[in-house]
Amino acid sequence: MIKNTFILFLIVSTGLPVFSQPRQKAIDDFFTALVKNQQFSGNVLVIEKNKIVYEKSFGYADHITKTPNTPNITFPIASISKIFTATAILQLKEKGLLKITDAVTLHLPKFPYPDITIKHLLSHTSGLPPYNAFFDKDRKENPDKVFTNKDFIPGVVANKQPLVYQSGEKGNYDNINFLVLALIVEKVSGIPYKDYIEKNILKPAGMNKTTFFPLPEQFNRAGIKNYAFPHVYLHAYDTAPVKSNSIPYVREYWHSYGFNGFGDYVSTIGDLWKFDNALYNNKLLKQQTLEEAFVPTKLNNGEDNPDLFGLGWEIEKDASMGKLVYHSGAALGLSSNILRNVTKHQTVILFDNTHFNAHENATKTMMLLNGKNIDLPKKSIAKVYGKTLLGKGTTAAKEALEILIKDTASYYLSEDEMNSLGYDFMGNSNPYHLPEQHFYKQAVETLKINVDLFPNSWNAYDSYGEALLADGQKEEAIKMYQKSIELNPKNEGGKKILQKILQ
Repeated sequence: MIKNTFILFLIVSTGLPVFSQPRQKAIDDFFTALVKNQQFSGNVLVIEKNKIVYEKSFGYADHITKTPNTPNITFPIASISKIFTATAILQLKEKGLLKITDAVTLHLPKFPYPDITIKHLLSHTSGLPPYNAFFDKDRKENPDKVFTNKDFIPGVVANKQPLVYQSGEKGNYDNINFLVLALIVEKVSGIPYKDYIEKNILKPAGMNKTTFFPLPEQFNRAGIKNYAFPHVYLHAYDTAPVKSNSIPYVREYWHSYGFNGFGDYVSTIGDLWKFDNALYNNKLLKQQTLEEAFVPTKLNNGEDNPDLFGLGWEIEKDASMGKLVYHSGAALGLSSNILRNVTKHQTVILFDNTHFNAHENATKTMMLLNGKNIDLPKKSIAKVYGKTLLGKGTTAAKEALEILIKDTASYYLSEDEMNSLGYDFMGNSNPYHLPEQHFYKQAVETLKINVDLFPNSWNAYDSYGEALLADGQKEEAIKMYQKSIELNPKNEGGKKILQKILQ
């Protein structure tokens, strides 16, 4: 057990000296606590005025082979790739080859939405529906076909969908916007998207470890060297994650959709630092262009778009530490972030290949870098309880719960997480389309405990009633639904289920 725990909490140092400065120690304490609680596996790089403040690697690039993450490991940057596309568009603007206010149809005449501009695409305010709305029907009819950028315009014309909202009226983040921008880059520059990025961004910035690696290949290739594989915990009660590309449904989806422009690159934290430095030194874009990119675009009504997107970059609302701009990247089992304090010339770059909290952790790291206090992370009681219940049984789980609840310094209890654990045991939700697993006894036990812990929660009783019903305990389920409705007379869903049971 001691050996396994040591391996699980393995921390791979980059060879930095023992930290003496308060900021470095605070950052190290934060990530050490995350790793101890199984809440981080990846690389962290903190820069101030082009000098390393903190750099460290944690956990595994491959949890099966126990290959550690290292400073030079490559990882999918996912949607961080979008800022390469945005940079390309802004470079073409500086060369006078396009205007941000141009209608897309000026460059792609067959594009069937004449009111959408390049600025709408950069700021995610176009109103375009997701690309699968145009192609899912064809994908089902032709499951072996791989849709690429060359298929996009013909497919959109053939299966035109209504806009989600009038362009510029609202905002919603969607990959389709940058797929269209990649097509514009190709049309205006006269060279393939990949070649343009290589020639005009990667080479000038010295990013020799950043490569074009389309999503279908990322999710369908197994033997990739020096690569941090995305991993996912399939259930809250799982003791170990699995590789995202081992899930058939995920592989099949990304086999079909080979679109480019929004998530195609793998990189290292060092190479992203080179990109960051090239921006600060105006090797890629003029300072005036960057300043324009770092201002939230306005909606038609004059208000900032809801996600505070500028021209390819998202801007933090809180400017108490300085002006913060960033972009996140996420895929199943992978989260990455580059957070730049352009006022103080500070940057946090990190990736996590088992979780989805890179932006949150980058923000907390930026706070520590600027001398602010944060609460150290705690471990979820629900997750420990779930693993113990499934692995060791009811008695051991109850005993562990009684101990952990008292340790408020290290553990936290969440009604919602206990509730989600119960549903996870029931197996009603199967987002990965895997063979169904139903642990009804464990679901009943978990949701009974949740009622005991939160006796005034109508939702806890409602969920407990659902688990009892799934387990065939009809009379007890009726009592729980009645209690839920007593606590919340507006529980219409519970009323309908209760009526159905009684009938």
